[in-house]
Amino acid sequence: MKTVYFDHAATTPVDERVLEAMTPYFTEHYGNANSPHQLGNNAKVAVEEARETIAEIIGAEPAEIIFTSGGTESDNTAIKGALSATGGSEIITSSLEHHAVLHTSEAMKRNGGKPVYVEADSEGYIDPAKVEEAINDDTALVSLMHVNNEIGTINPLKEISEVCKKHDIPFHSDTVQSVGKIPVDVDELGLDFLSISGHKIYGPKGIGVFYMRHATPWLPWMHGGSQERRRRGGTLNVPGIIGLAKAMELAVDEMEEHKKHFQSLRKRLIAGLDGIFGDRYQINGDKENGVPHIINIAFLDPQGDGLDGEMLLLNLDVEGICVSNGSACTSGAMEPSHVLEGIGLNNKTANSSIRLSLGKDNTAEEIDYFLEKIELVVNRMMSTAEA
Repeated sequence: MKTVYFDHAATTPVDERVLEAMTPYFTEHYGNANSPHQLGNNAKVAVEEARETIAEIIGAEPAEIIFTSGGTESDNTAIKGALSATGGSEIITSSLEHHAVLHTSEAMKRNGGKPVYVEADSEGYIDPAKVEEAINDDTALVSLMHVNNEIGTINPLKEISEVCKKHDIPFHSDTVQSVGKIPVDVDELGLDFLSISGHKIYGPKGIGVFYMRHATPWLPWMHGGSQERRRRGGTLNVPGIIGLAKAMELAVDEMEEHKKHFQSLRKRLIAGLDGIFGDRYQINGDKENGVPHIINIAFLDPQGDGLDGEMLLLNLDVEGICVSNGSACTSGAMEPSHVLEGIGLNNKTANSSIRLSLGKDNTAEEIDYFLEKIELVVNRMMSTAEA
């Protein structure tokens, strides 16, 4: 059976060029980067070269780059480290964040922390003025994502960072869905902390970056050896670090090409959906101004109610089409997406929604295959519901 993969916001396959760059560090240059011999030194040199590459891509200094296991660890590192160092107790965020931010913020209540949620608008945007209203003397950190992983909305980070600077509050952003897709420069965006994950950009799983601007108040929360200047203990994942640097390099080099490709596929998809369903479907989030590779769609019955989203996913899976109903970290849960609830959708509409996230290797033919199958599946489900 044919398989069509439209779930690249959940994870991506490792690019062959990335795998090729990593392979020698599994087999030939396998030394521990903290060992004092030649094999260890070879690994250390490679790690520092990768650090320089990544720093240059995001406009940082190499010393500001800390390697982690991925986006979740980086988000934890920002929140826990800032809360420990600043003396403040409140974390300003939004209900649309990834659970790595939401659950970490909630968990900090046990240590006296307090999450403060800024409301998003119906397209998922955070108003900088609302961030400013939420800031007070107890604010330790503002943490707001760059691109929403479920609806593709791009937050105005530069404007939010200006508010944070005015009040001398550190600003963290989860850029897992934006790095390699749109330009990310820490100075231009005004970020003090930033999170990156390798497996969202055709790199390996289990590797990420935590960026920390020099002199920003922060304390490490993961302790062990002297790795990463004692800011993050644990033996360095040398192959993963090499793979992440290569993946970021390729993603930035090919960004414009991929953007045009995603825009073309998105246009074809929306035109097809308009022709088949008319007003029986809707795009959740900003239809025009989000990232082009993420499309969140709700399918409605003639009464305007949503279809059963779990059944919709299962029917598409039977046809070999891989999509999701939101974040991969919560897929399988029966409750509606917290992001879709956060932008004001009712439960029926939220539960009927699926997310397509396009990749660089997807084709127009795959879009057409999806349109063919989604028409059959939705019509069959509607007929069953009416029977």
